[in-house]
Amino acid sequence: MRKYKARIADEILKKRLLGKGAVLIEGPKWCGKTTTAEQIAESILYMADPEKEQQNRTMAEISPGRLLKGEVPRLIDEWQIAPKLWDAVRFEVDHRDELGQFILTGSAVPASYEEIHHTGTGRFSWILMRPMSLFESLDSNGEVSLKELFEAPEQIDGENHLDLNKLAFLVCRGGWPRAVDLDDEIALEQAFDYYDAVVKSDISRADGINRNPERVKRLMRSYARNQGSQATNSVLKDDIAANDADSLDTDTVYSYITALKKIFVIEEMEAWNPNLRSKTAIRTSNTRYFVDPSIAAAALGLGPQDLIDDLNTFGLLFETMCIRDLRVFADALNGKVYHYRDKTELECDAVIHLRNGSYGLIEIKLGGDKLIEEGAENLKKLRDRIDTVKMKEPSFLLVIVGVGDYAYRRPDGVYVVPIGCLKD
Repeated sequence: MRKYKARIADEILKKRLLGKGAVLIEGPKWCGKTTTAEQIAESILYMADPEKEQQNRTMAEISPGRLLKGEVPRLIDEWQIAPKLWDAVRFEVDHRDELGQFILTGSAVPASYEEIHHTGTGRFSWILMRPMSLFESLDSNGEVSLKELFEAPEQIDGENHLDLNKLAFLVCRGGWPRAVDLDDEIALEQAFDYYDAVVKSDISRADGINRNPERVKRLMRSYARNQGSQATNSVLKDDIAANDADSLDTDTVYSYITALKKIFVIEEMEAWNPNLRSKTAIRTSNTRYFVDPSIAAAALGLGPQDLIDDLNTFGLLFETMCIRDLRVFADALNGKVYHYRDKTELECDAVIHLRNGSYGLIEIKLGGDKLIEEGAENLKKLRDRIDTVKMKEPSFLLVIVGVGDYAYRRPDGVYVVPIGCLKD
């Protein structure tokens, strides 16, 4: 039996159960939702158990309360198979009047909300779980804490042990818990298996609409090529249509992307809108990202050596990996990750904004003194545009790199931290 690797979501789940009657953990298949929930659950109902699925569906229709009986917290795995369970859980939470009663997990939102009559406000707490960060998979030594950077330390210290070859492997392997302990060659196959499942069946199950697998492949390849950009649906459509014999409109592209969001394959990033000294117009389009870089690598049919041979694509997918990790860490800090871009084309790859109004500005670079300098100058330029009369100054400026021996603080105050040293 595999040894469980601690997840950042472990403590988040425990805390949420202390304040709500039920917690819903959502996220992509294979990211570890059920395994994490199993660590704390006292009883479990596996809705998708092949031997009992039909029986569970029937019981959910005629007597859903019976499925909820058991020691608490009770785990209802893949609850969306029987959407009526949502209202049943809400009802039980209300009538028991106790906290920490249920954990629900789901790798897709329900195909239909017709059988759900209440939002769950006040009874449910939501957790979005993602594939493992490098710190969780033990590929980062965690010598630099993102939380501590918000305290603006005078010095930081960390030594990086990830080289370019290892980084390329980690991008292609992804953060899938099942892949982490496998031999390298087998581990790399897991992302391709995930990609195949999305293309052949999962995207159609999202809303019950059958979709052309070849068209799904073309969309995912186009999306992968546009990682980290604000490419519109029209741009994606034109890219797909170049290799699509059938007519294709923007609404069709939108429906495919919406389906991928419903199964948590895509997680786009919202734009950050700070108070600026000037009247610079801020771009508000979302930035395109897969939830894990390995999906993009699989969609493009790439392996580690392919990335080494194409550093531009490597840089794009490395950015996706860093965004995944930053999102995992931000959840632990009660924060959210945004992207900034204005009409002058000044960009900031990531802004971590906490509930208390504190925020940090982050650039992501694969490595090299020239790129680090470029990232640092971008960060300082954005910092100087922020109106600190109307909002706080940034807590820190950070350049995350892939290759580089050490984490350090530059004379200008900008931190440089290899992703192999970072933790929440």
